[in-house]
Amino acid sequence: MVVGDFATKRQLVIIGGGPGGYHAAIRAAQLGMEVTLIEKEKLGGVCLHKGCIPSKSLTQTAANFCGISQYKQMGISVVEASFEYETFSNYYTSVVAGLQKGVEALIKANKIEHLTGSASFMSGERIGIDSGHHFEMYEFEHALIATGSTPLLPKQVKPSNRLMTPHTLWELNEIPESLVVFGHDYFALEAAMAYKQLGSEVTLVSSADGFNLDASLEKELLRVLKKNKIKVFKNHQWESARESSESITLALLKEQDEKVSIEASHVLYAGGYTPNVEALGLEAIALERDEKGFIVVNEHSQTSLSNIYAAGDCTIGMKLASKAIKQGKTAAEHMMGQSSAFNLSLVPYVVHTNPPIASVGMTEQEAISEGYEVKTGQFSMNGNGFASILNQKEGIAKMIIDAKTDVILGIHMMGAGAVEMIQAGTYALEMVAREEDLAYPVYAHPALNEAWLEAVESVSGKAIHVPPARKKEKSSV
Repeated sequence: MVVGDFATKRQLVIIGGGPGGYHAAIRAAQLGMEVTLIEKEKLGGVCLHKGCIPSKSLTQTAANFCGISQYKQMGISVVEASFEYETFSNYYTSVVAGLQKGVEALIKANKIEHLTGSASFMSGERIGIDSGHHFEMYEFEHALIATGSTPLLPKQVKPSNRLMTPHTLWELNEIPESLVVFGHDYFALEAAMAYKQLGSEVTLVSSADGFNLDASLEKELLRVLKKNKIKVFKNHQWESARESSESITLALLKEQDEKVSIEASHVLYAGGYTPNVEALGLEAIALERDEKGFIVVNEHSQTSLSNIYAAGDCTIGMKLASKAIKQGKTAAEHMMGQSSAFNLSLVPYVVHTNPPIASVGMTEQEAISEGYEVKTGQFSMNGNGFASILNQKEGIAKMIIDAKTDVILGIHMMGAGAVEMIQAGTYALEMVAREEDLAYPVYAHPALNEAWLEAVESVSGKAIHVPPARKKEKSSV
């Protein structure tokens, strides 16, 4: 290895080319900064290559495959459909490749220096870059850490052909005959439903009491999972896994030391993440981290060292690409003296199940625990005209409202169109919308978003497609 004698000066050095890193790089370049972007693998990061894009390709494929059965009712004759995993793999690989080329072109067009290698801090102003055959030292004014995270595995467990993580799932070359999904986040739910719809026998195991959703959505989700014949085990802890040439057997521990054994051809473990920071030399700069190792940042994406910023899954808080993008752009703007800041209280949470789930703001339980006097409105997608046309009538829409001020506190939906519609809910909450602000406008008809109108009108008993509540008859005695 050749070591450079002098430190090359740079305005901004970014470590990591995922959503947080490359969005920050482009925004900084737009603002006139000279940017060096370091990525040890491929531009686009985990989100593009092992996360968001492959997983949503899977869920969309599963939804399309499942939906074919509805065509016959519409008068469309379809020859019996089959699913080919190799063709699917080629499909999502081509999608990923196309998007990667797009990112590369944007980096080049914005005149961003792109280096391939591993980076580590020498001090609060210097960073070393190891490209394998050359080591270069850079002196920076600002730095941004956007190195992401890696899925956790239980102690003494290693990934294999049968025991997978959200990152190694894409090494499969066939649909599992039977699959146990261990986890309770959006990825676990998406994988469980997608593989079930593609033909696997699926069991979903959660160590928690639920899936971090509003209680009404949770109830509807469990109903849909049961209808799809997905077995659900809640409050079960991972104890051990025993793998053979034909299967893998999980030992689970329930409350009161009750043991449960489940055998399957494959297991997906989606039980959490650890930040990718161990090789960064953070001990040399004493950067503040939480008890799990995630980097602590403020509302400007600054770390405990004011000239070093961080974004995305390596930081405290939720693990979402949308968070990484916002943090990355905020960091770049703040470096240039703008008063940019982010707030993660109103980040839309989406789950690409079939039907999809989307939420923003407080759940009913959270609002009550915060001391609000709450009123709610709810509407079943079964009563929506366009949902009937689509033959996608599963799900509900729910509004959480402050009873004293009529301010909307939360919007939650499970049903067709939920992912696209939730952005309107985010706007409403950001603008401190009230009940009348959602009830007053004219809604297109027929349309899925009429479910929101019905939900907000149901708060005051005005919903048209909701039967009136039955009044209890007074006893004559």
